[in-house]
Amino acid sequence: MITRVRRAFGVLAPEQRRVALAALLVLVSMLLPWYSKSTNAITNKGLDSEHEAKMAIFVPSFIEASIFLVALAVLVLMFARGERRAFHLPFGDGIVVSAAGVWVGFLVFYRFIDQPAGGTSKSIAYSYDLSWGIFFGLLAAAFLVYAGTRLRLSRVTEPPLPGEGPPAGERRPRRERDRDRDEPRRPRPPTETPPPDFGDDPPTAATSVAPSRPEIDGGTQLSFDEQD
Repeated sequence: MITRVRRAFGVLAPEQRRVALAALLVLVSMLLPWYSKSTNAITNKGLDSEHEAKMAIFVPSFIEASIFLVALAVLVLMFARGERRAFHLPFGDGIVVSAAGVWVGFLVFYRFIDQPAGGTSKSIAYSYDLSWGIFFGLLAAAFLVYAGTRLRLSRVTEPPLPGEGPPAGERRPRRERDRDRDEPRRPRPPTETPPPDFGDDPPTAATSVAPSRPEIDGGTQLSFDEQD
């Protein structure tokens, strides 16, 4: 599997690699402390308070699950493009990736307004506050939007469907262009033109004969004595 991932990453265009990196950064940000959990417990010694940093991936809710699935879907998309899977997404890969980045950014921003809900029991009360890791997640979402926009503007060719030629005006990944350039070209078979058939008579060279100058008869010149 690791070999397939490395091979697929090597085939991708630079813009597609940037998209994969941005999606990976979104996943990495979920391993950072997004929240700070404060727990207040009543014990025999009195009130006991504890503060604990919580990673986003360990605070299960709809927000964190959506961010994780969207980033994972973008990585799967780039892996499929690296393996030259032939399929087309509505509006193209660039717009889909940009929309994914906007959605992730909206979810992260929503967490600034609405933190995870706390809870209480008979002797324990806990609540959540924001931590520094969530700012990294917001930056990763913005980078994903930027990467999708660059992918849309670059017009990287998607793998064509069976019976479909490459679209005009789009460029292929550099690795694919180099591979086609390095492949030896097959020599064309020599074409033999049959000689023309002139029948039994061989062709004669056309000769041009200059017309002879007409002789001018000046008559017989008479002497002066004969004229008299």
